[in-house]
Amino acid sequence: MSALVPLLVTIPLLGAAVTLIFGKRLRLQATVSIITLAVVSVIAAVLLVTVDAHGAIAVSVGGWPAPFGIVLYVDRLAALLVLISSIVLLAVLLFSIGQGAADGAEETPISIFNPSYLILAAGIFNAFIAGDLFNLYVGFEILLVASYVLITLGSTESRIRTGAVYIVVSLVSSILFLAAIAVIYGALGTVNMAQIAQRMGELPQETQLVLHLLLVAAFGIKAAIFPVSFWLPDSYPTAPAPVTAVFAGLLTKVGVYALIRTETQLFASNSIDTLLLIIALATMIVGVLGAVAQAELKRILSFTLVSHVGYMIFGLAIATPAAIGATVYYIVHHIVVQTTLFLAVGLVERRAGSTSILKVKGLMRAAPLIAVLYFVPAINLGGLPPFSGFIGKFALFEAAASVGTPLMIVLIFGGIITSLLTLYALMRAWNLAFWREDDDTSDAEAGGHTAFLGTAPAADDESQRRRIPVIMTVATGGMVAVTLALTIFAGPLYALCDRIGDALLQPVQLVFADEEVGE
Repeated sequence: MSALVPLLVTIPLLGAAVTLIFGKRLRLQATVSIITLAVVSVIAAVLLVTVDAHGAIAVSVGGWPAPFGIVLYVDRLAALLVLISSIVLLAVLLFSIGQGAADGAEETPISIFNPSYLILAAGIFNAFIAGDLFNLYVGFEILLVASYVLITLGSTESRIRTGAVYIVVSLVSSILFLAAIAVIYGALGTVNMAQIAQRMGELPQETQLVLHLLLVAAFGIKAAIFPVSFWLPDSYPTAPAPVTAVFAGLLTKVGVYALIRTETQLFASNSIDTLLLIIALATMIVGVLGAVAQAELKRILSFTLVSHVGYMIFGLAIATPAAIGATVYYIVHHIVVQTTLFLAVGLVERRAGSTSILKVKGLMRAAPLIAVLYFVPAINLGGLPPFSGFIGKFALFEAAASVGTPLMIVLIFGGIITSLLTLYALMRAWNLAFWREDDDTSDAEAGGHTAFLGTAPAADDESQRRRIPVIMTVATGGMVAVTLALTIFAGPLYALCDRIGDALLQPVQLVFADEEVGE
């Protein structure tokens, strides 16, 4: 099975090369991209079953042992995230193909989009299976370079402006990460994660803390945790709908994944859990208050994205096997649900010509299917039972209650308030955009309780109403089905996440060559 591991990265890169060569044959490009991501999904599923039954797989690329060569490492966590990511990438790709077929090259120039998209996928997969810090850095850089292209597609003024902010912030994060790698190598003589974990205890606690905070700062920017989340709500909403969807679903989760590896494996003996709990609470509350103050659907979802990263940091800071398992489950839930919501908003934008909840009216009558495709993931993200959002949050609160410290209790109440405000923001949007009839006057126009939304940041320039190809609706509906599957199959999925939580808090074994590592 070890031969399959490098294919997770090489197949998307080869697919990107093929689509770049055949830039003028758009149908061939789309076919190659679909086949590429479908093959990766199958490989990831096979690897997940294998590592769950037999233990993690480590591959030394080129036969060079650690710490001299690149180590690819697939355990349950890496395999699960690659599988979920490939499914999400495939669904968004189908959505973008439908959009490109309807609009031509206006929104997503397909000859550029497909190669960049597959390179982004390769970077994400490489980050998830990286066995050393420098290869993790390479994965980040691959996905970031591709994201620079994708976030500025269309070259409108707003996309260039917000894209420039995104690039600057990403470069700062990368510089911090590279500096942390250099300092860690200077202190320990290796960048292999397993070796770092074993040697870290040799350093004084003060030195460990400096190294620890450097990595947390670098990954925190990528994960958009407070106070370094300011860039996200302005950057994501201006991109084309499929780009926004995949960014919201996956890019911040790569940063969260890196934080999980950092906290559970690299610095298990150097705890900053109290600091992380405070950051988690601030991220949840500030993010959801930002969502409540917005009048534009993509900005509402961008702020909820920030606030729900706080739940993941909360679970990570509890630092028990049950909490880590709940965090992994919540990551999977959030990847799927957040992506689905952004795809649904993409359909709203095409049907109504705007994403402002002050301007969009009557969609329940005009487009009932779109109403359903928005409503189901919205109440899921809000945490209503019996959906996966409720399951994940309840598990996090239960893990925190088992610790029982006053700060944990504060975090539980903060998480409940965040969940209620998330539901309020999303259902207010539902009421105004879908339920309100065309002849109704909005509260903002009438001076009601939402009048303050009249001063909220506006959406990008309004566009004309456009036809919605069937494939875009099918892709969004498929993602809604996946969100429901997370609830229907919550038992086996949560059991897998529990095993991941137990394994991550076990001592890390050295990785030197192609081998299976028992968990």
